[in-house]
Amino acid sequence: MTPTIDLSNDVVTLTRALCDINSVSGAEKEIADAVEVALKAYPHLEVRRDGDAIVARTNLGRPTRVVLAGHLDTVPIKDNLPTTMTGSGDDETIHGRGTADMKAGDAVFLKAAALLASPRYDVTYVFYDHEEVAARLNGLGRLVREHPDWLAGDFAILGEPSNAGIEGGCQGTMRVEITVPGRASHAARSWLGVNAIHAAGEVLDRLRRYEPREPAVDGLRYHEGLNAVRIEGGIAGNVIPDRCTISVNYRFAPDRDPAAAEQHLREVFAGYELTVADSAPGARPGLDHPAARAFADAVGREPVAKLGWTDVSRFAALGIPAVNFGPGDPNLAHTDNEFCPTSDIRECLDILTRWLA
Repeated sequence: MTPTIDLSNDVVTLTRALCDINSVSGAEKEIADAVEVALKAYPHLEVRRDGDAIVARTNLGRPTRVVLAGHLDTVPIKDNLPTTMTGSGDDETIHGRGTADMKAGDAVFLKAAALLASPRYDVTYVFYDHEEVAARLNGLGRLVREHPDWLAGDFAILGEPSNAGIEGGCQGTMRVEITVPGRASHAARSWLGVNAIHAAGEVLDRLRRYEPREPAVDGLRYHEGLNAVRIEGGIAGNVIPDRCTISVNYRFAPDRDPAAAEQHLREVFAGYELTVADSAPGARPGLDHPAARAFADAVGREPVAKLGWTDVSRFAALGIPAVNFGPGDPNLAHTDNEFCPTSDIRECLDILTRWLA
């Protein structure tokens, strides 16, 4: 039987209802069905579906359209569902998988969709699948490829947890493989070979000496990072390794595109074979659009830089400035003790509805 959600419920009750629907990546059909049925009950919304991504929109002819987007999937459950509650009043907290990342944000957007039949801007609400797995499966990426017109807008908000404040843009990410050559020999006669693992020490020394940039981009301070995340070499316990590969992750500020990031890494590791294994561009803060400035005023706190990669990058690729804004602490995402203060959820809904009303 398909679970149901009632958008007339209090936003905290709605959050718990969403979290209690198991929607680990790849199993989002039940929650997508529930979201689709709930949104179709409101005649001011046009509702469309692609796979397990649901898109609802107002069509009021406003000169500006904003997009509110959140993913419906979670990482695997770890004995942390169904949800539980602790505390009371301002100290009340919901515990369980998805509370912070990011069904509380979804609940805020769903509640806003139900409440606001005539918002000041036209609004597109996007609830999508497969965010927590390989990028090629990402439901928002699929919509970008197959239905970019469904995502058209002037400003976007991604409901990722941000402690109810604005985290602008996001960092880019790049993973490269650095190969250090050697020459194999018997370990008993090591002087006849060249140990590639030993030779890789210079690569590690460069990483230890590296001083990451902290550039200001459109007024927000980003902190880059360059780190070895994996090292492989050797074929047997009695063979001098003839090859060692170090996997390096680079988190770069959005004033660099992937081409500039790759060029920088080739300079840092000059003299070594370097192959780009994976990359994704960052996104500038996007706070110069009038709707974004009005939203920042409604939030009432100074925006900070998003230190990490999020799907705001996909909106930036469409030419839509975007920010991260949602209830919960991003540091709790994917943890076994994931939780979200109900005060964050109510505050986000209040901010959003005041801005849009």
